[in-house]
Amino acid sequence: MDSLWIPESKLPDVGTTIFTVIGQLAAQYDALNLSQGAPNFACDPTLVESAVRAMRAGHNQYAPMTGLPTLKAAIVEKFRRMTGAVYDAQDDVTVMASASQALYGAISGLVHPGDEVIYFEPAFDSYAPTVRLQGATPIAIPLAPDRFQIDWDAVGAAISPRTRMIIINTPHNPTATILTADDLEQLARLTRGTRIVVLSDEVYEHVVFDAARHYSMACHPELASRSVIVSSFGKSYHVTGWRVGYCLAPSALMEEVRKIHQFMMFAADTPMQYAFAEALANEDSYLGLAAFYQKKRDLLRDALSGSRFELLPSAGTFFMLARFRHFSDERDSDFVLRLIRDFRVATIPLSAFYTDGTDHGVIRLSFAKDDETLREGARRLSAV
Repeated sequence: MDSLWIPESKLPDVGTTIFTVIGQLAAQYDALNLSQGAPNFACDPTLVESAVRAMRAGHNQYAPMTGLPTLKAAIVEKFRRMTGAVYDAQDDVTVMASASQALYGAISGLVHPGDEVIYFEPAFDSYAPTVRLQGATPIAIPLAPDRFQIDWDAVGAAISPRTRMIIINTPHNPTATILTADDLEQLARLTRGTRIVVLSDEVYEHVVFDAARHYSMACHPELASRSVIVSSFGKSYHVTGWRVGYCLAPSALMEEVRKIHQFMMFAADTPMQYAFAEALANEDSYLGLAAFYQKKRDLLRDALSGSRFELLPSAGTFFMLARFRHFSDERDSDFVLRLIRDFRVATIPLSAFYTDGTDHGVIRLSFAKDDETLREGARRLSAV
C-alpha cells in the first residue's frame, strides 16, 4: 500500500491543549478537577425547559445565519442598559457557535497576511495560533508579573505600521484581573487615528467582584467604533457544552466577520438560541452571577488561608492564581503533575498560557465547582 502523503503542518509546534492533557491526567489519577473552567454543577432547570420547549415546538432546523432576531434584540437591549451603547440588532450582532468561533471569525475576517496582532501574555491559548493561520504575526506583550497589569508604554512601543489588531481580554483569563477606565483611555489614545481593530474577549463580562465595574469596549464610544466584542452564553449560564456565543461590532467590521461565520457554522444551535432569548428577558439571570461566584472565590480563598500558597487577588472570572515558588523550585508543569499524582488535585500551570513557557512559579485554580469540591480541593492543596 502506498504511503500517504502528509502535507506540511500549518502549526508544527502546536500540540494537544493543556486543558485536555490535564483533564486526562485528572481522570487517570481520579483527581479533583480544579483546572478546567467548566462548572460541575447544574444550570438553571428553566433554561433546559426552555430549550426542550423549543425543540418540541419544532425549532430544530437552521436558525437565520446571523442569529434569531429575538435573541439579537435581547443582546442589544442588554448592552444598552449596561453600557449605554446603541447597536443595531440587524447589522451589528451575530450569534455564533461559541465565543471561540467568534474569536476565530473576527481574526480570520479582519487580519491579513503580513499584519501584526498585539496580544497580552499569559493568554488564552487560541489567540496566537489563530493569528498565525492567517499568515500574520502575533506580538506578545507580557503582563507585569507582580499584579499582571498592562504596560501601555510597551504597547505603544510595539505598535507598528503593520499592526492590524490588538486583542484585549477583560475580565482576564488566566490572571483574574480586570481593565479600568484608565486602561480604556490608554487604549483609545494609542489606537486613535490608526487602522487598528480592537478584538475584546469579554466572556466573563458578568463575573466581576467586590462591586467593581466591567469596562467593556462598548463603554467607550471611541473604542466601540473600532471594536469587535465577543461574549459567551456558556460562561454566563453554566452551560459550556451548549456552545453558543455572540459578537458585536460596527456593521462595516461585522460584515467581514460574517463572511467567515457563514462558511464555518452558518448558524448556531436553534433551540438553545430560543432558550437564551427567554433567559435574557430576565436580567436577574445574569446580574446575580458576580455574587454567586464571589461566594465561591471567598470559600476557596478562606479554605486555603492556612496553606503554603500565596493567593493572588481575583477581581473577576472564576479563576484564582496561586504562587508556590517560595516553597518549591520545581517547574510549574512538574509541580502540577506532582499535585495530580500525589495529592489527587488538578490545576493548570501558568506557563501553559505563554508561548515561550515563561514560568513564574504560579498555578491557576478554578472555583467554578460545587462547594464540596472546593472544600476538598483546598484540603488536599493544604496538605502540600
